[in-house]
Amino acid sequence: MLGTLPFFVYLAVFLLLPIGLLAVEAFRVTDPVTFEEGWSTDNIGRITEGAYGRAYMGSLQLSATTAVLAAVLGLALAVAIQRSRRGLLLRRLVFTAAGVLANFGGIPLAFAFLAAIGNAGVVTSLITDVFGFDDFSLASMAGLGLVYLYFLIPLMVLTIVPALEALRPQWREAADNLGASGWQYWRHVGGPVLAPPVLGATMLLFASSFAAYATARALVGSSVPLVTLQIADSLSSNVVVGAENLGKALALGMVVLIGLVMVFYAWVQRRAQRWLG
Repeated sequence: MLGTLPFFVYLAVFLLLPIGLLAVEAFRVTDPVTFEEGWSTDNIGRITEGAYGRAYMGSLQLSATTAVLAAVLGLALAVAIQRSRRGLLLRRLVFTAAGVLANFGGIPLAFAFLAAIGNAGVVTSLITDVFGFDDFSLASMAGLGLVYLYFLIPLMVLTIVPALEALRPQWREAADNLGASGWQYWRHVGGPVLAPPVLGATMLLFASSFAAYATARALVGSSVPLVTLQIADSLSSNVVVGAENLGKALALGMVVLIGLVMVFYAWVQRRAQRWLG
């Protein structure tokens, strides 16, 4: 019990305490006339309207799209690795690369993409000169989604490979002995078994994309409506009297959404353990 005490202290100081402060400060408001502080739900109501509501919708749209695309592409890559005849060496190379790329983000990732396919990037200049295509821009929702896929697909590979490895060969052998086709095996056996971990991994990708900040800040600034960028602006600048705690209300809403996603992820993982344990 004493061995776990540092962990619980760390959890309380760096997770529970900040969330508790957000939950309190999000409901504090300052009267713009008398400058008196009080309690109100005005901040909570404001984050669902106007630019703040659009920021939430932009983040949800970007996160959902990139999570689904990364889940599909990452699952296809993981299945290809599992079926590869090159065996252990290829898997080690792919897993090592996936481990590096899944943790490569922030300012360095944004700079790498700007140098390659930015407005004056090497690849962009080549495509423009050869094909005359000049409509694509990284400073857009589509460009940001492309950059997010760079670290979400490797994350999907790392997450889903253990589930693929847990598929028992005896299940496929039994299906073959009963005369089932490959489609029937995946439709009635493999698919239902993999559905919970795939869904859980997609939720994890959604949370990772929804919480990303540094890459988006470096690439698009404030030109794309995202809740993480709105929180940064509310906490550092563009603050008016009476809206000092609006950024904290935005952060609280984000914490609640991520918390719901993680609760659903934990529930899906528990169901998956019935078959993959």
